[in-house]
Amino acid sequence: MGELTQAIREHAARLLQEGRVDVVIGFKTGTVPLRAQPAFITEPEQAAELVHNSFCQNNLASYLTRRPDTERIGIICRGCESRAVHVLVSEHQHDREGLYVIGVPCAGIIDRHKIERQGELDLETVEVWEEGEEVIVALDDGEQRYARAEVLDDACLRCAHPQPTDADLLLADLPDNGASVDRWAAVDAFESLPPAERFARFAQEAERCIRCYACREACPTCYCTECFVDHNNPRWCESMVTAGGTHAWHVIRAFHQAGRCVSCGACERACPMEIKMTYLTDKLNYDMAQQYGFEPGMSDDATPPFAAFTLDDADRFVR
Repeated sequence: MGELTQAIREHAARLLQEGRVDVVIGFKTGTVPLRAQPAFITEPEQAAELVHNSFCQNNLASYLTRRPDTERIGIICRGCESRAVHVLVSEHQHDREGLYVIGVPCAGIIDRHKIERQGELDLETVEVWEEGEEVIVALDDGEQRYARAEVLDDACLRCAHPQPTDADLLLADLPDNGASVDRWAAVDAFESLPPAERFARFAQEAERCIRCYACREACPTCYCTECFVDHNNPRWCESMVTAGGTHAWHVIRAFHQAGRCVSCGACERACPMEIKMTYLTDKLNYDMAQQYGFEPGMSDDATPPFAAFTLDDADRFVR
């Protein structure tokens, strides 16, 4: 057991013993390799179940809007989770006073599909662990080793803010918060394509969509009581798996995330068809940065530009 996991267990148990929180949201060992399972710890002795590693794929902030409003919540936060918490607080989805943010350093999330493709492995049966900058897969006839940098999730490779901000408790020294990455490379590549090729790329990804909405369920900022795609009076888009309905689903959802998406990649990791659509929300985040100088989730007080309209706005566009 690593030092970080031990620290998480000790502080989670202490917070529950002292009555500071009613539940601690973290991760525990999953039922299959390379995938930890979200855990909701309500008793100090349950804290021994908690783990933290690069196999923790969910964005835990997605559970905040599913818990009772009166519940005091401790939540383990990496950079993407802390920024999602800021978004939810700024949008009045949870009171900051009812949260206890436990910040932990992030070394990135392992993309299990990259390992599966490289080794043609059945990752349901093998044993997997981390050792320094390597991910090791134990097989019947030996081991396969993978450099961490080669099997990280794409969202982690372009992450400019991997470390948590404004945490109530930091469990380790954090490295500099700001990686030297070209976070807009995918956006630039998409914008450089002719319009016909842009649509062809979008349509090729969308045609694999089975409309399971796993992306919506994994997203921390998809919290509407009734999603537009489920609304039938009026009906915003086709509910069946058709090209038109699927295109509308992905485009409208992306626009709903403008200035709100924290680029955690949880939607893509949850997708059973491995559909890549985060370039759409990244494009909208890029536009927000260029037009308004705004970046989602950097503080509790920053309101997304699309939510900041008032009747006395000096630059009104609705007449």
